[in-house]
Formats: sequence, C-alpha cells, structure tokens
Amino acid sequence: MRTIEIMDTTLRDGEQTNGVSFNTKEKLTIAKRLLTDVKVSRIEIASARVSKGEHEAAAKIIDWAKNTGYHNKIEILGFVDNFQSIEWIQSVGGICLNLLTKGSLKQLQGQLRKTPEQHVADITKTVEHANSLGISVNVYLEDWSNGMRQSPDYVFFMIEKLSKLPIQRFMLPDTLGILYPKETYRFCKSICEKFPDLHFDFHAHNDYDLAVANSMAAVNAGFHGVHTSVNGLGERTGNCSLSSIVPCIHDHYGFETGVQEIHLYDMSKLVETISGIRIAYNKPIIGENVFTQTAGVHADGDKKGDLYHNNLMPERFGRERSYSLGKTSGKANIEKNLEKLGLELDPETMKLVTQKVVELGDRKESLTTEDLPYIVREVLGTTEIDTKVNIENYYLCHAKGLKPVATIKLNIEGELYEETAPGDGQYDAVMNALHKIYAHRSIEIPKLLDYIVTIPPGGKTDALVETIITWQTAEKTFKTRGLDSDQTAAAIKATMRMLNIIHSGHF
Repeated sequence: MRTIEIMDTTLRDGEQTNGVSFNTKEKLTIAKRLLTDVKVSRIEIASARVSKGEHEAAAKIIDWAKNTGYHNKIEILGFVDNFQSIEWIQSVGGICLNLLTKGSLKQLQGQLRKTPEQHVADITKTVEHANSLGISVNVYLEDWSNGMRQSPDYVFFMIEKLSKLPIQRFMLPDTLGILYPKETYRFCKSICEKFPDLHFDFHAHNDYDLAVANSMAAVNAGFHGVHTSVNGLGERTGNCSLSSIVPCIHDHYGFETGVQEIHLYDMSKLVETISGIRIAYNKPIIGENVFTQTAGVHADGDKKGDLYHNNLMPERFGRERSYSLGKTSGKANIEKNLEKLGLELDPETMKLVTQKVVELGDRKESLTTEDLPYIVREVLGTTEIDTKVNIENYYLCHAKGLKPVATIKLNIEGELYEETAPGDGQYDAVMNALHKIYAHRSIEIPKLLDYIVTIPPGGKTDALVETIITWQTAEKTFKTRGLDSDQTAAAIKATMRMLNIIHSGHF
C-alpha cells in the first residue's frame, strides 16, 4: 500500500493569508492538534527571521516536540542568506530547514541576478553548513511551475546538481497557481522518470481553484507528498485544503496518508475560530451545509434506502447528516427533523406543518429543527406558546468609556428572578446576568459555539436582523433563531428559545 506524506503549512504559508496572524499560544495549539490528533506527516511552523513573536512561537513548539517525540516532524522555511536562517533555526532548536531556492530561470535572473552555477554554489554552502550543525535540509524550487513552462533545462540542471547533495526532499511549488491537472501530471511525470530515486513533494496554490486537482495529478504521477493547509489558508487564494485532499487520496487512489479523518472537522473549526476566516457553507467535508439534504426528494430517497448517499459519509468526519427546512422541503425532510425531537404527527397535521414550513421558506426565513414544535403549535391553532421561561423585562445600558450593563427579569415556571451584570458587549452582559440567575439552579446553560447575524444586503437601518446561535450541551449541539430589527434583541429572542428548549427537554 503506497503512503503519501502530508506536510501541513498552516502555520507558515497559511499565516500569509491577509489578516491572519497567530500568537504563540495559538500556534502551539494548532501544532499539537495537527500532529497528535490529525496525525499529518510533518508541519512547517514558521519562516526564519520574520519577527520576535515568530521566534518565540517556534521555540515553544519545538520545545514541546522534543519532549513528545515529534521533533523530526517540525520544519522551518529558510533562505540562502549567508547562514542567517540556519543560525535562527538553530537558536529555536530546529533540526530541519526547508530551503527556498529559485525554480525558474526568470526568477533567478530577475531577483537574484546570478547564474545557475552561482546559485548552486550558494545552495551547496548552505546545505553543508546546515548539515554540519545537525540540521537536515529539504529544498523548495520556488516558481517551479513557471520554470517547467519557460526554462525546463534550468529546472533539470538544478535538480541534477542538487541531487548530489544530502537533501532529503525536493519540494516543487506551483507558486503562482498557474497549472492545470493535465499539465501538472505531465511535468511531475517527467520529473519522476528522470530522477526516480529522489523524494518529491508538490506544493499547490489555488488561484484557478485547482489546488486539490493539481495535487491529485502530482500524486498520480508518482510524487511522494503533498503540502496542505487547514481550510485552504495561504497566500492570495490559498493552498491545497487539508480536509479536501485527504479523502480524495483515500477514496480515489486507495493510498494511505496516516491522517485521521475523524479529526478533520474539529481541526478546521479550531482554525476557523483562531484565524477569524469563516469556512464557506458549501466547502466540501467541513462546510456547514455539505451533509445537509435540502430537496424533499432526497430525504425521501434516503428514507427508502440511503439512495442519495455517497462514500463521503458524515460519520467519517465526526459529523451527522441533517435535513433542511425551507420551501423545497417535503414531508420526508420534516419527518426526519421531527424524529430528532421525538415527535410524531398525524397525516393531517403533517400536511399543515409542511405547508407552513414552505410558506416560511418562501419568505426567506431560516428554520431550525428546534423551530418545529413552535410551528406545530401554531398550525394547531394555539396562539400562545406554552413556555416555561419568559423574559418579563430587560434593560441594556451602553455608555462610552464604560462597560455595557444588562438587567434581566425572568419568569421561570412562575417564579421571578432579576439580576444585573456587566459584560464586554451588550449581549455578553445579558449572558452574564443569565448565568447569575441560573447559578443556583440544577439546569446548566449550554455553551455558545457560534453566533451568526444576517442582515439583508443593502438593508436599511430598520431592516430585520436574524440571529442564529449554535449551542452545545453534553448531549447534543443545536441552533436557535431570533428575529428583530435590533441585533441584541434578536439574540435575546434566540436565547429565550434556547432556555425553553432545555427546560422542556426537547433533546
């Protein structure tokens, strides 16, 4: 069984995403999870000589790696710079240099203004010095893809000369994301045939949205490893997405990677939170909607034998299938959601509920599974929903230079409670007041996982705001929704819905 190495560069190339900067603690957390949970083959954690913070983070990660057996899986990007990068790497305890060299004649002449022979001589000195200090070397041939298009003789010259040095891996980047799969395969195949004894990695960029496809082509051509980043973070349009390439290699080629698919989603959510870059809802494997069936005919087919399933089963990635509620929902979608709530409706009520769901979806309202009991009560003619928790009153104060303060008065099953609390924002103050109210009750408030506010594009100042909050208890994760012209009021409505759910036991 052929094994493909996965080298993840989230902490180096991924941090080159515009607006993304990880602090030391965040870098260490990501590094630990990538190696211990996801189990990628190697990680690239920094660029040498970038900043004091980069130095501190690299030293922390390497100190942890030394004590846990992962030291040889940590790599740092460095340069042909009169040994300055090597000294930097040595100072943080690193033992592997990913040396950046020129992979196209155009870049060599335009940027370094040297001959190929001079460049090889400089690289040779760098590799030999690194090895003398116990630092192994991999080599990047930067802009290799343009080199193969415009100056292939130069590329072959460089690999031929450098192959005589103690270099562990030749890492060939599509630096500007210019390749397409057929071309990638042709270039990579020619490299493998000419240098069958060398180890080659492919480093893709996603400018044409072909990073995964090109990485697959490189593997098919005989390359031994591919470079990835979590959520596809990276320069410009990013790198090859870790969560996308791994299932492709497993399913389409039947090769091993060592990556634990069950941890890919959690890893992606962690990086989403730390980086502040949201995952697209339709992003394969890790997107919010990728295991959600929307059309009623799909839910019906699943009910009759999983007719709309493929090999990408959500359980592989620690997820579960869901069925959306909206204007394309059919009876089967609604039945699937009712099953989660332990509810069963007679045919006539089901027909009315289906009509109501379609009507709300036609008005572009988002619906969650937890909305269904309220819809059922409404179609049965109950205008007043029997709630166990009611908000009697609230007061929010936000003054410049002072912390926001919220006062909440709740009616919980007939008993009144009132508390005041400050917070970092108005909604945070509301939640702090609620925690004070529930501090001496047996019911625990769920953990807030996500908070999404939606305002119609081009909406006016009085436009309705929809707030969807994701909550987590020990038993499950669920969402609640609030709608109001005020953002905080919408969030409070969503929170009240959550409180009634946990009090009523709809789990």
